[in-house]
Amino acid sequence: MSILMEVVAEQWEYRELLVRMTARDLLLRYKQTVMGFGWAIFMPLVNTAIFSVIFTRVAAIDVGTPYPVYAFCGLVAWNFFASSLRFSVTSLTSNPSLVTKVYFPREIFPFSAVLVSIVDFAVSALVLAALMLYYRIDVGWPLLMLPAVFLAIVVFTAATALVISMANLFYRDVKYLFEIVIAVWMFATSVVYPIGRVGGKLGAVLALNPMTHLIDAFRAVLLDQRMPGMAFGVTFAASIVLLAGAWVMFHQAEFDFAENL
Repeated sequence: MSILMEVVAEQWEYRELLVRMTARDLLLRYKQTVMGFGWAIFMPLVNTAIFSVIFTRVAAIDVGTPYPVYAFCGLVAWNFFASSLRFSVTSLTSNPSLVTKVYFPREIFPFSAVLVSIVDFAVSALVLAALMLYYRIDVGWPLLMLPAVFLAIVVFTAATALVISMANLFYRDVKYLFEIVIAVWMFATSVVYPIGRVGGKLGAVLALNPMTHLIDAFRAVLLDQRMPGMAFGVTFAASIVLLAGAWVMFHQAEFDFAENL
């Protein structure tokens, strides 16, 4: 516990550097793009259109709400998670001079990737709100739980970002395996269809996926006007433990980072 308190205190001490690093990464990501933040809207909309055709025309499923809203809601949450990890995985190896020559908490790199993706999430959330208005989806008092649900997603994402950024530094194969894993992981999550419809042993295995419970909770408070279930509470608590463990492990391993760059 004392180690965890030390690393959190150190991160707080370098909070201005985290803000500056996030601003730098945000600028670099969109500096030479034509659409800029439009990409945060364009890709989820394209995927929503594709999956809407599949799951309303080819293999129709009833999700209890207009499918485009259902899919876009899941994709907004998933894209935040996937985008954070996609930039986190190489966040250490792409900054060798800073990692090896200047001392500061190295977790700033993956944390910065997560914060940049929060900006993308906020942009996409505006479109989600517009879709909900278009389809006349009412909101209820469970919406008050939305900050807690999003915090849970951020905590789990940050924990995973620490692990994969560190893993890629020691084993460079990770960045190649990541794209395969993230693609499979998406379809093993309730992003564009309800995983609960999958029965048998496969369904039992998929029910262990923490991202499914987080995205289901996200939809519950936004679209279904209901409180998240017990699975969300367990996942949130487990995510906090995972973040604490990953952060301490990252801190203990960072003295070996320079030797592997």
